[in-house]
Amino acid sequence: MPEPALSIRDLSFAYPAAGWSLRVPRLEVAAGEQVLLVGGSGRGKSTLLQLIAGLRDPGTGAVEVAGVRIDSLRGAARDEARGRRIGMIFQTFNLLHGFSALENVLAALMFSAMPAAEHESRARSLLGTLGIAEPDAEVDRMSVGQQQRVAVARALAARPALVLADEPTASLDPENTAAAMDLIQQACRTDGAALLCTSHDPAMRPRFGRTETIDAFVEGATR
Repeated sequence: MPEPALSIRDLSFAYPAAGWSLRVPRLEVAAGEQVLLVGGSGRGKSTLLQLIAGLRDPGTGAVEVAGVRIDSLRGAARDEARGRRIGMIFQTFNLLHGFSALENVLAALMFSAMPAAEHESRARSLLGTLGIAEPDAEVDRMSVGQQQRVAVARALAARPALVLADEPTASLDPENTAAAMDLIQQACRTDGAALLCTSHDPAMRPRFGRTETIDAFVEGATR
């Protein structure tokens, strides 16, 4: 049996001044599995994703991504592990303004295990597969839909074991939400990446075979 894409054990993170904390005794996402994490705004969904990605340090516990303890790494070693094993899709995309679609995807490959000589071909191929016909165009001149495709390509560029999508459709209307989620989920399936997606939209549940609720991990008052 392949190792899980994500394995969390006895994780805790506290906001003492706010009087609440996250406690995750156990959470696993299997290789290639797609899981939805639901809960209202400000309930800690983004915090949990940041802990998984190593953007925050837990108070206690272990976070393993594809067998590597992200929480135990520091500095450049953590950045490298994140770059090789985790892809991230943000609500606001967080693309590099003033740069092309190709350059945005190449930036994600800097910490990958892929040989540098293969970076451009991987980036162009992935952008083409996701419907970006002009990879050298600046992202600022692209439509919202095209920018999201670039964001998905960037997240998958290094062939990560796990993609974290933080409210990726929160600013879209229902029709565009469906198209965006079709794109994200199919792209993850094609690349074999597991997906952990957060949302406060209950209409997202039928898309996923498994749903977790952030409230199950929150103790005390929330933000």
